[in-house]
Amino acid sequence: MKQFSLGQTSMDVSAFCLGCMFFGTLTTQEMAYQLADRYFEAGGRFFDTANNYAFWIDGATGDEGETILGRWLKSRKNRDQIILASKVGARPTRPGGGFESWEGLSARAIERAVEGSLTRLGTDYLDLYYAHIDDRQAPLEETLAAFDRLVTAGKVRAIGCSNLMAWRIEQARSISHQHGWAAYCCVQQRYSYLQPRAGATFGVQIAASQELLDYCQEHEDFSLLAYSPLLSGAYTRQDVALIPQYHSSETEARLGALATVAAETGATPNQVVLAWLLQSKPAVIPVIAASNTAQLDENLGALHVHLTEEHMRRLNSPDL
Repeated sequence: MKQFSLGQTSMDVSAFCLGCMFFGTLTTQEMAYQLADRYFEAGGRFFDTANNYAFWIDGATGDEGETILGRWLKSRKNRDQIILASKVGARPTRPGGGFESWEGLSARAIERAVEGSLTRLGTDYLDLYYAHIDDRQAPLEETLAAFDRLVTAGKVRAIGCSNLMAWRIEQARSISHQHGWAAYCCVQQRYSYLQPRAGATFGVQIAASQELLDYCQEHEDFSLLAYSPLLSGAYTRQDVALIPQYHSSETEARLGALATVAAETGATPNQVVLAWLLQSKPAVIPVIAASNTAQLDENLGALHVHLTEEHMRRLNSPDL
């Protein structure tokens, strides 16, 4: 599988990152192992989880995602071949709580959370540790100093962020550079081929803006990863409706361009979306997920889809 440099860290990561959000909840352990094995066999080495996946599922606590992935790593004895990412900040602090009770990004919360993640994942270090949300109550200096201590201690190799506005990312990176601390090397944001309508919001999730895309294009030491790139199947499944945030004046034109390019390339719309992300400027690393191996195989097939300059032009400017 093709590799991309993660910011200007020493790490190269797989072109597709495997999202493990529902491991142990909606995805059984048996299926999780099948998905992880299939991804690994295809050359994938970049796994993504969090310390709160997936607490919102009935009966779940948030331990499940890391725990199942940790069991797979132990059973396959391949930890040294994996780029392992987890997140801190959005885990509820009380049983049955929601995002209103999240742990946040204080130094104490980060130091406590990393130990829980390391235990559940059965490892003594994380390759990438994300600030999962933007905690406006914790001073950025406190958050970033805590992350830097984890890097210095060898518990974390690099840090990233998720669900932050572009100006907050620049503010955080500036503080880190001023102090000589580890700086955010990447951001994981909601992003897909269809663009949200102006003013659309997604609760705690932040969609990648044009400002963020410009920022990533200008800063070679900062990478962009896209979660929910396939909009939960809305591009191809009749039983999955496109959520209202993506209903805009340009949606039909973009869907038309997507269908045309898919027909010309012999690829599925999902594969064209993933190929478009990889071949865009800046290049975007999709965080893919699947409920079964057939879906994963379709996603992995996008690695073999080549979009010409004309395809990219039509996808990017469907009204022209």
